[in-house]
Formats: sequence, C-alpha cells, structure tokens
Amino acid sequence: MKSNTESRQDEAVAGAPVAAEDSVIRKDDQQQMEEDLQEASEVFNSLFSTRRPKDGWAGLSSGLKSATKGTVAGLASLIAQPIAGAQQDGVKGFFGGLATGVASAVALPVTGICVGAWQVGRGVANSVEAVNASKAGMQWDNEKREWIFYYLNKDMEEVQELEAVLKAEKAGKTSSGDAAKIDINEKKVKDREFYDLLGVSTNASAGDIKKAYYKEARKCHPDKCLNDPEAAAKFQALGHAYQILSNEQTRAAYDKNGKPESSADTNMANEIDPLVFFAVMFGSHLVEPYVGELWIATTADSMMKDVMEQQQAMDMENMTEEEAAKILAGKTSNAEVMLKQRKREVKIALYLKDKVLPFLEANDDDDLLVFKVSIQKEASKIADTSFGATFLVTIGFALEVEGEEFLGFQNTALGVGGHAARWRKTRKNTQNNWKLVGAALNAGTTGRKAMKEVEAAQRAMEEKRTNAELEGGKSKEGEEPSTDDEEQAKVAAQKLEETIPALLELAWAINIRDISRTLKNACKKLFTDAEVPMATRIRRAEAIHVIGHEFYSIGKARGGEKYSVKDTADIKARAEVAVMATMAKAQGQEVSDDDTEEMIKQAKNMRADMTAGRGENAKNES
Repeated sequence: MKSNTESRQDEAVAGAPVAAEDSVIRKDDQQQMEEDLQEASEVFNSLFSTRRPKDGWAGLSSGLKSATKGTVAGLASLIAQPIAGAQQDGVKGFFGGLATGVASAVALPVTGICVGAWQVGRGVANSVEAVNASKAGMQWDNEKREWIFYYLNKDMEEVQELEAVLKAEKAGKTSSGDAAKIDINEKKVKDREFYDLLGVSTNASAGDIKKAYYKEARKCHPDKCLNDPEAAAKFQALGHAYQILSNEQTRAAYDKNGKPESSADTNMANEIDPLVFFAVMFGSHLVEPYVGELWIATTADSMMKDVMEQQQAMDMENMTEEEAAKILAGKTSNAEVMLKQRKREVKIALYLKDKVLPFLEANDDDDLLVFKVSIQKEASKIADTSFGATFLVTIGFALEVEGEEFLGFQNTALGVGGHAARWRKTRKNTQNNWKLVGAALNAGTTGRKAMKEVEAAQRAMEEKRTNAELEGGKSKEGEEPSTDDEEQAKVAAQKLEETIPALLELAWAINIRDISRTLKNACKKLFTDAEVPMATRIRRAEAIHVIGHEFYSIGKARGGEKYSVKDTADIKARAEVAVMATMAKAQGQEVSDDDTEEMIKQAKNMRADMTAGRGENAKNES
C-alpha cells in the first residue's frame, strides 16, 4: 500500500503531461489572439485615420475622412453582405448577411464619427504646439508625425548616402557595402572588340572603363592629332565603345550578343541622351541652376532605359541568372525617381542659398541696388534665348510668391499676408492645371487627326498602286509605283510636323507645373534651414522675393506669359541641333551651350534660305 506522499507524487507525474498540453494550448490560443488583434488593428487603421494630427485643421480633416469612410463602408457592407450570404447559403444566407449588413451599417458610421471626434480633439490639443514649433522654424515630419528641425546640408548628405545604397544594390552589393565576389579569370564574351579598343579586361569595373576611356581619348583626340587623318574615326569608335560598356544594360547585351546588327539610325537613337536632348531643345542651360533637370527629360530617360531593359528581358530565358539579375536590378524604381527629385530640390536650394549671399551681406542701399541690377542683367540674358521669357515668368512667379508667403506668415498679423500669397499661388496653379488639361486634349485631338490623314493617304496610295499594277506596272502619270512610297513618307512627315506645335504646347504646360512644384519645395527647404537663425531665413526670403519679382517682370515684358509655339522652323532647327549635340556628347566630345545656340541660328538660317530658294524656283517655273 502506497503512502500519501507517494500517491501525491504519482498524481503529479500523471498530471504533468496534461498540464504541459494545457500550457501549449494556452500559448497557441494566445498567439492566435494576438494575430487576430494585429489583423483587426491593421483593418481599423486602414479604414479610419488614426495618425497623430499636426494641428486643429489637420485634426478636422482627419476626422471628416474617418466619418466619411465609416459611412461609406457601412453602406457597402449593407449591400455586399446579403449578396455574399445568398451566394453561400441561399435564402438563409441572405437573411443572415442582411442582419450582419444592418449591424455594420450602424456600427461603422458611429465608429467613424467617434474616431473623427477623437482626431479633432487631438488636433485642437496639438494646435498650441504647432504654433510654437512653426514660430521656432520647425517642420512637421509626415513619417514620424512630429515636429523637427530641418537642416539643408544634412539633407544633401542623406541624399548622397541613399544614392550610394541604391547604386550598391544595382551593382550587386549588400546593404552593408560588401562587394560581390568576382571571378579572377576573364569573363567569356561573344565579342571583345570594344574591350580591346579601351585596353581593358572583360571583368573591368565601371571605374576602370572610365579611366581607360579618358586615357585613350587623349591619345587620339582630333584636336591633338592634326597629322593623323584617321584620328576622328578612331575617336568616334572609342566613344561608341565607351558608350556601350559604360552602361550596365548595353554592356550585358554586348557581352552576350556582340555588336548589334542594326542600322546607323538605330545606333544613333540608342545613343541619344534625353537629358541632353531636352536641355538643348528647350534652351534651359541658363536656368538649369534654378530648375535642375526637367521632369520631362528625366522621365524620358527612365522610359528609354526601361524599354531597352524590356527588350533584353524578352531573351532572358537564354541568359544566365547573373545576367538576368543585372537587367532586373537596372530597372528604374519608384524610390530612385523620388530620390532624384529630392536631390534636384536640395541642389536648387543650395544654389539659391549661395545666390542670395550678396543680399544678406549688403551694408547699405547701394549694395542692395547692385544685387538688384545683377539680377536684372541675368534675366535679360535669359530672355534673349528662345524660350527664356517663358522660363523667367514661371521661375519668377514661383520665387516671388514663395518669398511673399513665408514673409507674410512671419511679419503680418495672424499671417494675413501669407494666406493672401497662398491664395494667389493656388489660383495660378489652378490656371496652369487647366492649361495642362487643354494642351493635353489639343495634342490628343491633333495627333488623332494627323493619324487619320496619314491612314487616308496610305489607302489612296494603295489604290493608286493597285491601279498601276493593273495597267502594266505604270501609274496614270507614267511614274514607277516605287515613287508612291516616297510620296507617302512626305505626307507622313508633313502631318507629323503639323502636330509638333501642339506637342510642344503640352510639353511646356508640363514643364511649368513641374518647375512650380519643384521651386516650392526648394524654397521651403531654404526658408526652414535650421542651421541659421530665423532672422537670416527672413532675409533669404526677402532676397528670393527680389529675384522672383525681377525675373517675372522682365519675362512678362518679353511676352513670357503666352508660351504659344507656332514657329515650326525654329522647333525643327532646335530638334536637329539637339540630336547632333547629344550624339557628340555620347562620343566624348565637348559641346558648349554657346555652341548649341550658334548651331541653332545657323540651322534656322539654312532652312530659311532653302525655303526662299524653293519659292524662287517655283516662281521661275510658273
């Protein structure tokens, strides 16, 4: 017979597995409960706005959004739940779903209203902090949901660090910066002519290729090899090799397939740099410090690169994993686009920071007058370029109104001046948006009309060709049928020329909106830079206002508010020179901004002479 102690020990041993099992079940239930709570929290936060509001206005906005979303979600549930129930369980499911829908239709709006009231209360409570922080020159961080001091130079450092991270990721490096392993033996490629021209290994890095190009280019540059008649050809071949090998995507395609079997026109198109092309096309070199790289140019550049990558990806089945990874990594990401725009804004802010220094360091009115006159001279020089007046009006208005808004909030009672400037800016932006919509509709209509006319011309040519074949290979005019192709090409070219003004109108509408938004953010960075005291920031805003006023006044006097484009001869001349300039730069040649403007003038004069000559010949023939 067991003692009481032994019995209790047996019971404990027997109960241990049960207790352990109960413990596991409780842990599983707890984990499932935590997952359900997490999922419910995510659904709740996605449906209702619960982030910390900046101030009372932000709280009111957040509250209205929550109330609206709750009401809409309740109505949607009232409609959707009975339908879903009927599909699953017939009539019984319909009534069950209806009951659930009615409950949701009541609960969700009430919840939305409660959350909205809570958000409004939080916003009102945060208003005092918002006023004090704004007066102190702090900025609201939308990600962290808190007030912070902004530092312009630190922003540039962060941009450069992020650029390095993206570059490392594209190059196949880890986030910690460890280099990918490289085989010490030369990589096997289908054709190594370009590598031999540069004198580098097939495993050469981008830096090695760049150094080798500059070294070899100095040896065969036409200006330094006057006695070598083949120097220009060598230099051009060297530039083409560098153009292919300096780009990851084109280099991968060359390594796999060798030199592309394409026409000279195709090679030329592949070497066109949209950034250079649009800079020449719009004559933006004088205003580049104020506007950076235009959005339309960077977008075209990204699209061209993505198209090339897609073409290479079509043959990805036959590629190695390493080659395929390079192509996929090279595709322009949204993060990269946003980083480019951020860098553009910071660079402009830093330029403006240096630009206004003479104003800040002025000791008297004479120094301020010298600053003002220097701005007027710069504006007059810009206005002399083809699209300079339009640039001046766009840049000038943006700078003037941003300076006026900042000064208004800082120097006027209750920020009345700031609100007035903000309303002026909103009205102008609305006008620009309507112009953009109108230009887009006009471009679309003009393009469709041109396409219909080209198609009609093609059908007429086909009918003419058929008739000519039935009459023994001769047309009614006695011409060979092959001349129809030339005539058809002329018709298509003519119709394309007719669409150019409408397309350029659209491009300008896009540019104006892009420049305005970019300068708004750049000025905000300049005026909120916590590295200097508020008094210095106010002086910066005053200087920016002066620059903006002078730019806008001179641009308006030169007709910059009307950017209607009608001179197709000028457009065609600029397009031709833009292609030549980007080709020359792709081959390593230096083409200055003054050179391009002179080339455009020569091209226009040449076209004018040709037009006059054709008119004189027609007159003589008649």
